[in-house]
Amino acid sequence: MTKAELAERVADKVHLAKRQAETIVGILVTCITEALREGDKVELRGFGSFRARSRNARQGRNPRTGDAVQVPSKKVPVFKAGKELRERVEPLKGRQTRSDTRRAGQAARQAGSSRAGAPL
Repeated sequence: MTKAELAERVADKVHLAKRQAETIVGILVTCITEALREGDKVELRGFGSFRARSRNARQGRNPRTGDAVQVPSKKVPVFKAGKELRERVEPLKGRQTRSDTRRAGQAARQAGSSRAGAPL
């Protein structure tokens, strides 16, 4: 999805003019960029967090000539998806969570399973 497509969806969802939605999306991106430039972390609960990470200077190679090149240190933006976003993208399909396993064990003990409560 491009920035323009995102703006179009925002315009449709909140019944704004496309131009206004483009302005809102642009302001959001600018605010996140400025915060990262200043060294701040941007956290959107349920969605994820943005932060700037520092990369150390290092020795690199020019792929064409093979010559050694000094690569300067720099800051790079990093995004980490939040738990809620990860779960919405990849729902727990058939995978058991810890609480599911715990409930299954409790149900087995209540049913009088021969293995439930047996010493290890």
